[in-house]
Amino acid sequence: MFLENTLNDLEIKKLGFDEIKIGKLKKIISSKVNPYEYSFENPQRIDAVIKKYEKATHEKAKETVSLAGRIYAIRHHGKAIFADIRDFTGKIQLYLKEDELGREKFHFFKELIDTGDIIGLNGWVFRTKMGELTVWVNNYVLLSKSIATLPEKFHGLQDTERRYRERHLDLICNQETRDVFLKRAKAISKIRHILESKGFIEVETPILQPIYGGAKAKPFETYHNFLKQKLYLRIAPELYLKRLVVGGFEKVFEIAKNFRNESIDTLHNPEFTMIEIYETYKDYNGMMELTEELISEVIKETNGKYKIKFADTEIDFKPKWKIKSMSDLIKDFLDIDVESLSFKKLLTEAQKKGLKEAENIETKGELVVLLFENFVEDSLIQPTFVTEFPIEVSPLAKKSRDKNYFTERFELFVNGYELANGFSELNDPIEQKERLESQIALEKDNVTKLVDYDYIKALGYGLPPTGGVGIGIDRLIMFLANKTSIKEVILFPHMRPQSDV
Repeated sequence: MFLENTLNDLEIKKLGFDEIKIGKLKKIISSKVNPYEYSFENPQRIDAVIKKYEKATHEKAKETVSLAGRIYAIRHHGKAIFADIRDFTGKIQLYLKEDELGREKFHFFKELIDTGDIIGLNGWVFRTKMGELTVWVNNYVLLSKSIATLPEKFHGLQDTERRYRERHLDLICNQETRDVFLKRAKAISKIRHILESKGFIEVETPILQPIYGGAKAKPFETYHNFLKQKLYLRIAPELYLKRLVVGGFEKVFEIAKNFRNESIDTLHNPEFTMIEIYETYKDYNGMMELTEELISEVIKETNGKYKIKFADTEIDFKPKWKIKSMSDLIKDFLDIDVESLSFKKLLTEAQKKGLKEAENIETKGELVVLLFENFVEDSLIQPTFVTEFPIEVSPLAKKSRDKNYFTERFELFVNGYELANGFSELNDPIEQKERLESQIALEKDNVTKLVDYDYIKALGYGLPPTGGVGIGIDRLIMFLANKTSIKEVILFPHMRPQSDV
Protein backbone atom coordinates (compact mmCIF):
# COMPACT_ATOMS: atom_id res chain seq x y z
CA MET A 1 0.00 0.00 0.00
CA PHE A 2 1.15 3.58 -0.68
CA LEU A 3 3.32 5.02 2.11
CA GLU A 4 3.92 8.67 2.94
CA ASN A 5 7.14 10.03 1.36
CA THR A 6 7.79 6.79 -0.56
CA LEU A 7 8.68 8.89 -3.63
CA ASN A 8 10.50 12.18 -3.66
CA ASP A 9 9.82 14.89 -6.24
CA LEU A 10 12.75 13.84 -8.44
CA GLU A 11 11.56 10.23 -8.54
CA ILE A 12 8.01 11.32 -9.35
CA LYS A 13 9.28 13.36 -12.30
CA LYS A 14 11.63 10.62 -13.53
CA LEU A 15 8.89 8.00 -13.48
CA GLY A 16 6.43 10.29 -15.20
CA PHE A 17 3.98 10.20 -12.29
CA ASP A 18 1.48 12.97 -11.74
CA GLU A 19 1.68 14.82 -8.40
CA ILE A 20 -2.03 15.66 -8.50
CA LYS A 21 -2.94 12.03 -9.10
CA ILE A 22 -0.64 10.92 -6.29
CA GLY A 23 -2.43 13.38 -4.03
CA LYS A 24 -5.74 11.77 -5.02
CA LEU A 25 -4.25 8.35 -4.36
CA LYS A 26 -3.40 9.40 -0.82
CA LYS A 27 -6.98 10.62 -0.27
CA ILE A 28 -8.36 7.33 -1.60
CA ILE A 29 -6.21 5.36 0.81
CA SER A 30 -7.13 7.61 3.74
CA SER A 31 -10.81 6.99 2.95
CA LYS A 32 -10.16 3.24 3.47
CA VAL A 33 -10.74 2.38 -0.20
CA ASN A 34 -8.29 -0.03 -1.84
CA PRO A 35 -7.03 1.71 -5.02
CA TYR A 36 -5.68 -1.57 -6.41
CA GLU A 37 -8.31 -4.29 -6.12
CA TYR A 38 -7.65 -8.01 -6.45
CA SER A 39 -10.46 -8.95 -8.86
CA PHE A 40 -13.81 -8.08 -10.38
CA GLU A 41 -16.30 -10.86 -10.93
CA ASN A 42 -17.53 -11.75 -14.42
CA PRO A 43 -17.44 -8.51 -16.41
CA GLN A 44 -19.20 -8.70 -19.76
CA ARG A 45 -17.49 -7.76 -23.02
CA ILE A 46 -18.43 -4.30 -24.19
CA ASP A 47 -18.85 -5.40 -27.81
CA ALA A 48 -21.31 -8.09 -26.68
CA VAL A 49 -23.30 -5.52 -24.68
CA ILE A 50 -23.39 -3.15 -27.67
CA LYS A 51 -24.62 -5.93 -29.93
CA LYS A 52 -27.25 -7.17 -27.45
CA TYR A 53 -28.70 -3.69 -26.88
CA GLU A 54 -28.41 -2.29 -30.40
CA LYS A 55 -32.19 -1.66 -30.38
CA ALA A 56 -32.23 -0.06 -26.92
CA THR A 57 -34.51 2.95 -26.38
CA HIS A 58 -34.52 5.87 -23.95
CA GLU A 59 -36.05 3.55 -21.36
CA LYS A 60 -33.60 1.76 -19.08
CA ALA A 61 -33.29 -1.97 -19.73
CA LYS A 62 -34.80 -4.21 -17.07
CA GLU A 63 -31.65 -6.22 -16.36
CA THR A 64 -28.28 -4.81 -15.42
CA VAL A 65 -24.94 -5.30 -17.11
CA SER A 66 -21.52 -5.66 -15.50
CA LEU A 67 -18.51 -4.04 -17.21
CA ALA A 68 -14.86 -3.32 -16.47
CA GLY A 69 -12.34 -1.20 -18.31
CA ARG A 70 -10.28 1.97 -18.54
CA ILE A 71 -11.86 5.41 -18.44
CA TYR A 72 -11.05 7.40 -21.57
CA ALA A 73 -12.99 10.61 -20.99
CA ILE A 74 -14.95 12.32 -18.21
CA ARG A 75 -17.49 15.14 -18.72
CA HIS A 76 -19.01 16.85 -15.66
CA HIS A 77 -22.57 18.26 -15.79
CA GLY A 78 -23.50 19.45 -12.31
CA LYS A 79 -25.06 16.52 -10.48
CA ALA A 80 -24.44 14.19 -13.43
CA ILE A 81 -21.26 12.84 -15.03
CA PHE A 82 -20.74 11.31 -18.44
CA ALA A 83 -17.68 9.11 -19.02
CA ASP A 84 -16.34 6.79 -21.72
CA ILE A 85 -15.03 3.37 -20.75
CA ARG A 86 -13.15 0.95 -23.00
CA ASP A 87 -12.14 -2.68 -22.74
CA PHE A 88 -10.28 -4.71 -25.38
CA THR A 89 -13.44 -5.16 -27.45
CA GLY A 90 -14.96 -1.71 -27.59
CA LYS A 91 -16.05 1.57 -25.95
CA ILE A 92 -19.33 2.65 -24.35
CA GLN A 93 -20.60 5.76 -22.56
CA LEU A 94 -21.41 5.82 -18.83
CA TYR A 95 -23.94 8.01 -17.06
CA LEU A 96 -23.50 8.64 -13.32
CA LYS A 97 -26.16 10.54 -11.36
CA GLU A 98 -25.86 11.76 -7.77
CA ASP A 99 -29.37 10.73 -6.74
CA GLU A 100 -28.73 7.21 -8.09
CA LEU A 101 -25.28 6.61 -6.61
CA GLY A 102 -25.66 8.64 -3.44
CA ARG A 103 -23.73 11.76 -2.53
CA GLU A 104 -20.62 10.01 -1.15
CA LYS A 105 -20.14 7.65 -4.09
CA PHE A 106 -20.89 10.35 -6.65
CA HIS A 107 -18.45 12.87 -5.17
CA PHE A 108 -15.76 10.18 -4.80
CA PHE A 109 -15.95 9.69 -8.58
CA LYS A 110 -16.16 13.41 -9.28
CA GLU A 111 -13.16 14.32 -7.13
CA LEU A 112 -10.87 11.27 -7.18
CA ILE A 113 -11.45 9.36 -10.44
CA ASP A 114 -9.46 10.40 -13.53
CA THR A 115 -9.08 9.41 -17.15
CA GLY A 116 -6.76 6.42 -17.22
CA ASP A 117 -8.28 4.83 -14.10
CA ILE A 118 -9.70 1.32 -14.38
CA ILE A 119 -13.10 0.67 -12.85
CA GLY A 120 -15.75 -2.03 -12.62
CA LEU A 121 -19.44 -1.14 -12.69
CA ASN A 122 -23.04 -2.32 -12.82
CA GLY A 123 -25.92 -0.50 -14.47
CA TRP A 124 -28.77 -0.42 -16.95
CA VAL A 125 -28.34 0.12 -20.67
CA PHE A 126 -30.36 2.88 -22.35
CA ARG A 127 -30.04 5.26 -25.27
CA THR A 128 -29.66 9.00 -24.67
CA LYS A 129 -31.75 11.61 -26.45
CA MET A 130 -28.71 12.17 -28.67
CA GLY A 131 -28.93 8.49 -29.66
CA GLU A 132 -25.78 7.23 -27.91
CA LEU A 133 -25.87 3.82 -26.25
CA THR A 134 -25.10 4.40 -22.55
CA VAL A 135 -24.93 2.57 -19.23
CA TRP A 136 -26.79 4.23 -16.34
CA VAL A 137 -24.44 3.32 -13.48
CA ASN A 138 -25.97 2.18 -10.22
CA ASN A 139 -22.68 1.08 -8.63
CA TYR A 140 -18.98 1.13 -9.40
CA VAL A 141 -15.66 0.15 -7.83
CA LEU A 142 -12.18 1.53 -8.44
CA LEU A 143 -9.98 -1.35 -9.61
CA SER A 144 -6.70 0.42 -10.40
CA LYS A 145 -5.70 4.05 -9.90
CA SER A 146 -3.59 5.49 -12.70
CA ILE A 147 -0.88 7.83 -11.39
CA ALA A 148 1.24 8.18 -14.54
CA THR A 149 0.95 11.28 -16.69
CA LEU A 150 -0.97 10.52 -19.85
CA PRO A 151 -0.09 12.33 -23.11
CA GLU A 152 -1.74 15.68 -23.63
CA LYS A 153 -3.49 14.23 -26.67
CA PHE A 154 -4.81 11.19 -24.88
CA HIS A 155 -6.74 9.95 -27.90
CA GLY A 156 -3.91 9.46 -30.36
CA LEU A 157 -0.29 9.39 -29.20
CA GLN A 158 1.67 10.56 -32.25
CA ASP A 159 5.28 10.62 -30.99
CA THR A 160 6.70 7.67 -32.93
CA GLU A 161 9.76 7.24 -30.71
CA ARG A 162 7.60 7.19 -27.60
CA ARG A 163 5.09 4.82 -29.18
CA TYR A 164 7.81 2.22 -29.72
CA ARG A 165 9.46 2.67 -26.33
CA GLU A 166 6.19 2.71 -24.39
CA ARG A 167 4.06 0.31 -26.37
CA HIS A 168 1.67 -0.03 -23.41
CA LEU A 169 0.91 3.68 -23.75
CA ASP A 170 0.59 3.40 -27.52
CA LEU A 171 -1.98 0.62 -27.04
CA ILE A 172 -3.91 2.72 -24.50
CA CYS A 173 -4.03 5.73 -26.80
CA ASN A 174 -4.27 4.36 -30.33
CA GLN A 175 -7.02 2.07 -31.57
CA GLU A 176 -5.09 1.66 -34.84
CA THR A 177 -2.18 0.09 -32.97
CA ARG A 178 -4.50 -2.32 -31.17
CA ASP A 179 -6.00 -3.26 -34.54
CA VAL A 180 -2.55 -4.03 -36.00
CA PHE A 181 -1.75 -6.55 -33.31
CA LEU A 182 -5.22 -8.03 -33.41
CA LYS A 183 -4.62 -8.63 -37.14
CA ARG A 184 -1.29 -10.21 -36.29
CA ALA A 185 -2.89 -12.64 -33.84
CA LYS A 186 -5.62 -13.57 -36.33
CA ALA A 187 -3.11 -14.11 -39.14
CA ILE A 188 -0.94 -16.45 -37.08
CA SER A 189 -4.03 -18.33 -35.93
CA LYS A 190 -5.15 -18.72 -39.56
CA ILE A 191 -1.74 -20.08 -40.60
CA ARG A 192 -1.87 -22.63 -37.78
CA HIS A 193 -5.39 -23.66 -38.74
CA ILE A 194 -4.49 -24.23 -42.42
CA LEU A 195 -1.38 -26.25 -41.61
CA GLU A 196 -3.05 -28.35 -38.92
CA SER A 197 -5.94 -29.09 -41.30
CA LYS A 198 -3.33 -30.50 -43.70
CA GLY A 199 -1.86 -32.79 -41.03
CA PHE A 200 1.15 -30.69 -40.03
CA ILE A 201 2.43 -30.91 -36.45
CA GLU A 202 3.67 -27.83 -34.59
CA VAL A 203 6.97 -28.43 -32.81
CA GLU A 204 9.57 -26.52 -30.81
CA THR A 205 13.32 -26.60 -31.39
CA PRO A 206 16.21 -25.16 -29.33
CA ILE A 207 16.75 -21.42 -29.16
CA LEU A 208 20.12 -21.89 -27.43
CA GLN A 209 22.30 -23.88 -29.81
CA PRO A 210 25.92 -25.12 -29.57
CA ILE A 211 26.29 -24.54 -33.33
CA TYR A 212 24.05 -22.12 -35.19
CA GLY A 213 23.01 -22.77 -38.77
CA GLY A 214 20.24 -22.69 -41.35
CA ALA A 215 21.08 -19.20 -42.61
CA LYS A 216 23.99 -16.85 -43.18
CA ALA A 217 23.95 -14.34 -40.32
CA LYS A 218 25.98 -13.17 -37.34
CA PRO A 219 24.67 -14.75 -34.10
CA PHE A 220 24.31 -13.52 -30.55
CA GLU A 221 26.69 -15.37 -28.25
CA THR A 222 26.27 -16.42 -24.64
CA TYR A 223 27.94 -18.83 -22.21
CA HIS A 224 26.51 -21.66 -20.12
CA ASN A 225 28.35 -21.68 -16.78
CA PHE A 226 27.40 -25.20 -15.72
CA LEU A 227 28.32 -26.81 -19.04
CA LYS A 228 31.28 -24.44 -19.51
CA GLN A 229 30.17 -24.05 -23.10
CA LYS A 230 29.66 -21.21 -25.54
CA LEU A 231 26.13 -21.15 -26.95
CA TYR A 232 24.38 -19.12 -29.65
CA LEU A 233 20.87 -17.77 -30.00
CA ARG A 234 19.48 -19.44 -33.09
CA ILE A 235 19.53 -17.62 -36.40
CA ALA A 236 17.10 -20.19 -37.89
CA PRO A 237 15.44 -23.44 -36.73
CA GLU A 238 16.03 -25.26 -40.03
CA LEU A 239 18.65 -27.85 -39.14
CA TYR A 240 16.78 -29.01 -36.04
CA LEU A 241 13.47 -29.23 -37.89
CA LYS A 242 15.06 -31.41 -40.56
CA ARG A 243 16.43 -33.67 -37.84
CA LEU A 244 12.80 -34.24 -36.86
CA VAL A 245 11.95 -35.13 -40.45
CA VAL A 246 14.79 -37.67 -40.40
CA GLY A 247 13.18 -39.04 -37.25
CA GLY A 248 9.85 -39.63 -38.99
CA PHE A 249 7.90 -36.39 -38.48
CA GLU A 250 6.75 -36.05 -42.06
CA LYS A 251 4.94 -32.70 -41.80
CA VAL A 252 6.26 -30.20 -39.25
CA PHE A 253 6.24 -26.47 -38.68
CA GLU A 254 7.52 -24.06 -36.07
CA ILE A 255 6.57 -20.44 -35.46
CA ALA A 256 10.00 -19.43 -34.28
CA LYS A 257 11.73 -16.46 -32.71
CA ASN A 258 15.09 -15.98 -34.43
CA PHE A 259 17.96 -13.70 -33.46
CA ARG A 260 20.55 -12.06 -35.69
CA ASN A 261 23.23 -9.71 -34.41
CA GLU A 262 23.01 -7.33 -37.33
CA SER A 263 21.69 -3.93 -38.38
CA ILE A 264 18.28 -2.48 -37.54
CA ASP A 265 16.18 -0.75 -40.19
CA THR A 266 12.60 -0.66 -41.50
CA LEU A 267 12.80 -4.33 -42.54
CA HIS A 268 15.10 -5.80 -39.88
CA ASN A 269 14.92 -6.28 -36.11
CA PRO A 270 17.50 -8.33 -34.15
CA GLU A 271 14.67 -10.50 -32.79
CA PHE A 272 12.05 -11.49 -35.34
CA THR A 273 9.40 -14.13 -36.01
CA MET A 274 9.20 -16.55 -38.88
CA ILE A 275 7.43 -19.80 -39.64
CA GLU A 276 9.42 -22.71 -41.06
CA ILE A 277 7.57 -25.59 -42.68
CA TYR A 278 8.84 -28.98 -43.89
CA GLU A 279 6.94 -31.64 -45.80
CA THR A 280 8.27 -34.98 -47.02
CA TYR A 281 7.94 -36.12 -50.61
CA LYS A 282 7.55 -32.53 -51.82
CA ASP A 283 10.02 -30.40 -53.76
CA TYR A 284 10.31 -26.64 -54.10
CA ASN A 285 7.37 -26.57 -56.52
CA GLY A 286 5.13 -28.04 -53.81
CA MET A 287 6.44 -25.51 -51.31
CA MET A 288 5.69 -22.63 -53.67
CA GLU A 289 2.12 -23.91 -53.94
CA LEU A 290 1.82 -24.14 -50.14
CA THR A 291 3.36 -20.68 -49.64
CA GLU A 292 0.95 -19.16 -52.15
CA GLU A 293 -2.04 -20.82 -50.47
CA LEU A 294 -1.03 -19.79 -46.96
CA ILE A 295 -0.29 -16.15 -47.72
CA SER A 296 -3.21 -15.56 -50.09
CA GLU A 297 -5.70 -17.13 -47.67
CA VAL A 298 -4.37 -15.12 -44.72
CA ILE A 299 -4.63 -11.91 -46.77
CA LYS A 300 -8.19 -12.71 -47.83
CA GLU A 301 -9.28 -13.81 -44.33
CA THR A 302 -7.86 -10.69 -42.70
CA ASN A 303 -8.79 -8.06 -45.28
CA GLY A 304 -11.81 -9.64 -46.96
CA LYS A 305 -10.18 -9.68 -50.42
CA TYR A 306 -6.93 -10.54 -52.17
CA LYS A 307 -6.11 -6.97 -53.17
CA ILE A 308 -4.54 -4.72 -50.54
CA LYS A 309 -3.23 -1.17 -50.45
CA PHE A 310 0.38 -0.97 -49.33
CA ALA A 311 1.75 2.56 -49.09
CA ASP A 312 0.68 4.01 -52.46
CA THR A 313 0.59 0.68 -54.30
CA GLU A 314 -2.19 -1.84 -54.86
CA ILE A 315 -0.91 -5.40 -54.52
CA ASP A 316 -2.94 -8.37 -55.73
CA PHE A 317 -2.30 -11.61 -53.83
CA LYS A 318 -4.81 -13.64 -55.82
CA PRO A 319 -3.24 -16.90 -57.09
CA LYS A 320 -1.53 -17.72 -59.46
CA TRP A 321 1.63 -15.73 -58.82
CA LYS A 322 4.42 -15.11 -61.30
CA ILE A 323 7.36 -17.57 -61.29
CA LYS A 324 10.61 -16.50 -62.94
CA SER A 325 14.24 -17.61 -62.66
CA MET A 326 16.87 -15.22 -61.36
CA SER A 327 18.82 -15.52 -64.62
CA ASP A 328 15.79 -14.63 -66.74
CA LEU A 329 14.97 -11.63 -64.56
CA ILE A 330 18.53 -10.29 -64.87
CA LYS A 331 18.30 -10.76 -68.62
CA ASP A 332 14.94 -8.94 -68.71
CA PHE A 333 16.09 -5.98 -66.61
CA LEU A 334 19.79 -5.68 -67.55
CA ASP A 335 20.08 -7.54 -70.87
CA ILE A 336 22.86 -9.66 -69.36
CA ASP A 337 22.91 -13.41 -70.02
CA VAL A 338 24.54 -14.60 -66.79
CA GLU A 339 24.39 -18.26 -67.82
CA SER A 340 26.57 -17.80 -70.91
CA LEU A 341 29.16 -15.46 -69.40
CA SER A 342 32.28 -16.44 -67.51
CA PHE A 343 32.93 -14.97 -64.08
CA LYS A 344 35.47 -12.53 -65.55
CA LYS A 345 33.10 -11.28 -68.27
CA LEU A 346 30.21 -11.03 -65.83
CA LEU A 347 32.42 -9.00 -63.48
CA THR A 348 33.16 -6.60 -66.35
CA GLU A 349 29.43 -6.21 -67.04
CA ALA A 350 28.76 -5.54 -63.36
CA GLN A 351 31.48 -2.87 -63.26
CA LYS A 352 29.96 -1.23 -66.34
CA LYS A 353 26.74 -0.94 -64.35
CA GLY A 354 28.65 0.90 -61.62
CA LEU A 355 28.47 -1.96 -59.13
CA LYS A 356 31.47 -1.17 -56.92
CA GLU A 357 30.78 -4.02 -54.48
CA ALA A 358 31.60 -6.47 -57.30
CA GLU A 359 35.32 -5.89 -56.73
CA ASN A 360 35.18 -7.96 -53.53
CA ILE A 361 33.22 -10.87 -55.01
CA GLU A 362 35.08 -14.15 -55.59
CA THR A 363 32.45 -16.41 -57.18
CA LYS A 364 30.11 -16.11 -60.12
CA GLY A 365 27.12 -17.13 -58.02
CA GLU A 366 27.67 -14.33 -55.52
CA LEU A 367 28.00 -11.88 -58.40
CA VAL A 368 24.72 -13.05 -59.97
CA VAL A 369 22.92 -12.47 -56.66
CA LEU A 370 24.55 -9.07 -56.26
CA LEU A 371 23.28 -8.00 -59.69
CA PHE A 372 19.80 -9.23 -58.80
CA GLU A 373 19.75 -7.46 -55.43
CA ASN A 374 20.96 -4.14 -56.82
CA PHE A 375 19.05 -3.91 -60.09
CA VAL A 376 16.07 -6.25 -60.03
CA GLU A 377 14.46 -7.06 -56.69
CA ASP A 378 13.17 -3.54 -55.93
CA SER A 379 11.09 -3.72 -59.12
CA LEU A 380 9.26 -6.93 -58.10
CA ILE A 381 6.09 -5.30 -56.76
CA GLN A 382 3.42 -7.94 -57.36
CA PRO A 383 4.01 -11.36 -55.72
CA THR A 384 6.80 -13.07 -57.65
CA PHE A 385 8.61 -16.34 -56.99
CA VAL A 386 12.26 -15.95 -57.99
CA THR A 387 13.76 -19.40 -58.66
CA GLU A 388 17.08 -21.07 -59.48
CA PHE A 389 19.55 -19.43 -57.10
CA PRO A 390 23.26 -20.08 -57.72
CA ILE A 391 24.74 -23.02 -55.85
CA GLU A 392 27.39 -20.92 -54.01
CA VAL A 393 24.73 -19.02 -52.06
CA SER A 394 22.40 -21.99 -51.47
CA PRO A 395 24.32 -24.64 -49.48
CA LEU A 396 21.17 -26.38 -48.16
CA ALA A 397 19.29 -26.69 -51.47
CA LYS A 398 19.40 -29.51 -54.01
CA LYS A 399 20.96 -28.85 -57.40
CA SER A 400 18.58 -28.02 -60.21
CA ARG A 401 17.53 -31.02 -62.28
CA ASP A 402 17.95 -28.90 -65.42
CA LYS A 403 20.85 -26.52 -64.69
CA ASN A 404 23.62 -28.00 -62.59
CA TYR A 405 25.09 -24.60 -61.66
CA PHE A 406 21.81 -23.54 -60.03
CA THR A 407 19.64 -24.93 -57.23
CA GLU A 408 15.99 -25.70 -56.65
CA ARG A 409 15.52 -22.70 -54.43
CA PHE A 410 13.01 -19.87 -54.51
CA GLU A 411 12.43 -16.59 -52.76
CA LEU A 412 9.11 -14.78 -52.78
CA PHE A 413 9.30 -11.04 -53.41
CA VAL A 414 6.49 -8.53 -52.85
CA ASN A 415 7.00 -4.77 -53.19
CA GLY A 416 10.73 -5.45 -53.45
CA TYR A 417 10.77 -7.25 -50.07
CA GLU A 418 11.82 -10.85 -49.56
CA LEU A 419 8.85 -12.54 -47.88
CA ALA A 420 9.69 -16.25 -48.08
CA ASN A 421 12.62 -18.54 -48.85
CA GLY A 422 12.37 -22.23 -49.67
CA PHE A 423 13.91 -25.14 -51.50
CA SER A 424 14.05 -28.78 -52.36
CA GLU A 425 16.10 -29.80 -49.34
CA LEU A 426 19.55 -31.24 -49.96
CA ASN A 427 19.45 -34.76 -48.48
CA ASP A 428 22.79 -36.19 -49.67
CA PRO A 429 24.98 -36.15 -46.51
CA ILE A 430 28.28 -36.24 -48.40
CA GLU A 431 27.37 -33.41 -50.73
CA GLN A 432 25.95 -31.46 -47.76
CA LYS A 433 29.27 -31.77 -45.94
CA GLU A 434 31.18 -30.51 -48.96
CA ARG A 435 28.78 -27.60 -49.52
CA LEU A 436 28.88 -26.39 -45.91
CA GLU A 437 32.67 -26.65 -45.75
CA SER A 438 32.99 -24.75 -49.05
CA GLN A 439 30.72 -21.99 -47.79
CA ILE A 440 32.73 -21.63 -44.58
CA ALA A 441 35.94 -21.38 -46.61
CA LEU A 442 34.49 -18.38 -48.49
CA GLU A 443 33.59 -16.44 -45.33
CA LYS A 444 35.49 -13.17 -44.98
CA ASP A 445 33.81 -11.52 -42.02
CA ASN A 446 34.10 -12.23 -38.31
CA VAL A 447 31.24 -14.74 -38.17
CA THR A 448 32.49 -17.80 -36.30
CA LYS A 449 33.23 -20.56 -38.79
CA LEU A 450 31.31 -23.62 -37.66
CA VAL A 451 29.98 -26.66 -39.50
CA ASP A 452 27.22 -28.67 -37.85
CA TYR A 453 28.65 -32.16 -38.33
CA ASP A 454 25.96 -33.57 -36.03
CA TYR A 455 23.39 -32.47 -38.61
CA ILE A 456 25.39 -34.14 -41.38
CA LYS A 457 25.51 -37.31 -39.30
CA ALA A 458 21.71 -37.13 -38.92
CA LEU A 459 21.39 -36.91 -42.72
CA GLY A 460 23.35 -40.15 -42.87
CA TYR A 461 20.32 -41.98 -41.45
CA GLY A 462 18.26 -40.84 -44.42
CA LEU A 463 16.25 -37.67 -45.03
CA PRO A 464 13.34 -38.41 -47.38
CA PRO A 465 12.82 -36.10 -50.37
CA THR A 466 11.61 -32.98 -48.58
CA GLY A 467 10.49 -29.47 -49.39
CA GLY A 468 10.94 -26.63 -46.92
CA VAL A 469 10.03 -22.96 -46.67
CA GLY A 470 10.46 -20.12 -44.22
CA ILE A 471 8.03 -17.19 -44.23
CA GLY A 472 8.70 -13.90 -42.45
CA ILE A 473 5.74 -13.31 -40.14
CA ASP A 474 6.64 -9.71 -39.31
CA ARG A 475 6.93 -8.72 -42.98
CA LEU A 476 3.67 -10.49 -43.79
CA ILE A 477 1.93 -8.46 -41.08
CA MET A 478 3.44 -5.28 -42.55
CA PHE A 479 1.45 -5.96 -45.72
CA LEU A 480 -1.70 -6.92 -43.81
CA ALA A 481 -1.58 -3.74 -41.73
CA ASN A 482 -0.22 -1.43 -44.44
CA LYS A 483 2.84 -0.50 -42.38
CA THR A 484 6.19 0.32 -44.00
CA SER A 485 8.28 -0.18 -40.84
CA ILE A 486 8.77 -3.49 -39.07
CA LYS A 487 8.70 -1.63 -35.73
CA GLU A 488 4.98 -1.01 -36.28
CA VAL A 489 4.17 -4.74 -36.24
CA ILE A 490 6.47 -5.91 -33.43
CA LEU A 491 5.06 -5.15 -30.00
CA PHE A 492 8.43 -4.36 -28.45
CA PRO A 493 10.99 -3.51 -31.17
CA HIS A 494 14.62 -3.07 -30.22
CA MET A 495 15.71 0.54 -29.78
CA ARG A 496 18.91 2.40 -28.99
CA PRO A 497 19.37 3.22 -25.31
CA GLN A 498 17.42 6.39 -24.61
CA SER A 499 20.53 8.35 -23.61
CA ASP A 500 21.94 7.76 -27.13
CA VAL A 501 18.83 8.88 -29.01
